[in-house]
Amino acid sequence: MTPKQIERIQKKIARIRQTLAAEKRRFGCYDDSRGLRYLSTQYFIQLGDYAGGLRYTRWFEKNFPDDCGFPAFLFEWTIILFKTGKTKAAEKKAFQTFCSNIWLFDKYFGKITIPFGKLEGSNKAIPAFIEDFPYSSEQVELADFSNWLIALLNTPDFILLSKKYIDIQIRLITERDLDTRYYLVHTATELEQTFKL
Repeated sequence: MTPKQIERIQKKIARIRQTLAAEKRRFGCYDDSRGLRYLSTQYFIQLGDYAGGLRYTRWFEKNFPDDCGFPAFLFEWTIILFKTGKTKAAEKKAFQTFCSNIWLFDKYFGKITIPFGKLEGSNKAIPAFIEDFPYSSEQVELADFSNWLIALLNTPDFILLSKKYIDIQIRLITERDLDTRYYLVHTATELEQTFKL
């Protein structure tokens, strides 16, 4: 990356910060309907500034505590946690990433995915953004992360909990009883929030 490219990315991060700060001053809260808050993590990764990315995700968590994020954003957050030595937090974020999109890791590792059907709340079997996912296990700068992630995905606990999560999602496709649906959704949310190895 050239110094000019680095400078352009740093300016993008600064513009996002300025825009969000202006919203906070103007409205007394963040009115980020454009989703600018999700963009900075990719820029920190492009720069290799994982410490800056960690500071950003801490700010994000403080200011958007109920925001579940998007799959690519959660994936980037996982990379940042891993690259800054926060492996326990990275394990939990990796499972949250998996729960947000069960095909994302397959895409990252270049595996062919066979969908089991539409997930709760989705219109397509595989979301279109997966096709444009910008990360791959072939990226040299992510080699250590890729090795760690594949080891994590193959742990007995991750396999067991991911199967439980998928089973719940499959049941939700056809389950019509409201009490059962509530229980299944609650169980899936609890799995996602309390993941520990």
